[in-house]
Amino acid sequence: MSVQINTQPNLLIVAQSGRLEYEAVIFMASLRAHAPDWTGRVIVAEPMPEGAWAGHDTRISDPCREILTQLGAEITPFVARHFGAAYPQGNKIEALALLPANEPFVFFDTDTLICGPLDRVGFDTAHPSASMQREGTWPLPPLYGPGYGGIWKSIFDRFDVPFEDTLDLSQPDEHWERYLYFNAGWFFGADPTEFGQRFLDWALALRNDPHEALASQVLEPWLDQAVLPVVIRSFGGGRPGPELVGLDGDMTCHYRKLPLLYAQHSDAAIAALESAVAPNRIKKVLRLWEPARKLVYQEKGRDKVRPIFAGIPGGAPERMIRNQLKSKGWWLV
Repeated sequence: MSVQINTQPNLLIVAQSGRLEYEAVIFMASLRAHAPDWTGRVIVAEPMPEGAWAGHDTRISDPCREILTQLGAEITPFVARHFGAAYPQGNKIEALALLPANEPFVFFDTDTLICGPLDRVGFDTAHPSASMQREGTWPLPPLYGPGYGGIWKSIFDRFDVPFEDTLDLSQPDEHWERYLYFNAGWFFGADPTEFGQRFLDWALALRNDPHEALASQVLEPWLDQAVLPVVIRSFGGGRPGPELVGLDGDMTCHYRKLPLLYAQHSDAAIAALESAVAPNRIKKVLRLWEPARKLVYQEKGRDKVRPIFAGIPGGAPERMIRNQLKSKGWWLV
């Protein structure tokens, strides 16, 4: 199916009680502030406290629910059957079933800030893609093999998906960036029903029956990112092209945790956050969440966190930055 570039696909994020509901408020506030011409639907998937989330308080609080609705989000419940509390990253896989079939979609991790006119991004959903904002976190080849190539090829072969044309031949053999590896912080496609079912089936297959080449690999929490490249290639997609340059750039910022936004990201991203959440109706809700209250509204992010990293060059490993934040008492999440 061919989808016209520059249509406005349905947006999907996941929110539940705790950090994610406040991040969802930031996502929606920043979308409305910085992408005012975005007219597509925004579905906020809310896992219910049953099924794989049984025994957990997952319902979005009333203050967050009210402001999300005011900002135009459609809060839609779902029951996680396969992942849930044991693997929260699986929410993004199961929530795809909420979206209308045969309508293009973009999934964003909830810890994403919209910084610019998202409607200008060229989502060619007939050629799916995903975020390249990642480090070499998976796989970790054992000393005596198999290596990166053997591990990745084994997954593509298992699901009968072409492998050789996914290689970045500008990178040397057995360097992790040679292989198709995404961050699952955003991805998109043409049909969430077909995409989601394949994503679910293949993720369950690897989780329940990891084959020999995966014997030494840890799939927690990397399962979604181990499967996503194979799913995307199976639908004719691949690495993002120049039409998507604004994602993880001028249009969006995947900050992961609010302290990391102040530690790692640009002055422009911080200004985009602070202007988006300045209105009183949004401030009233976000002040209930300690990270926003201290880092944004009490300006500790600018005054205390930002200076710690002023002399550290860009591209420092995220683990080092997290450790610094924890040692200074600013790991507020």
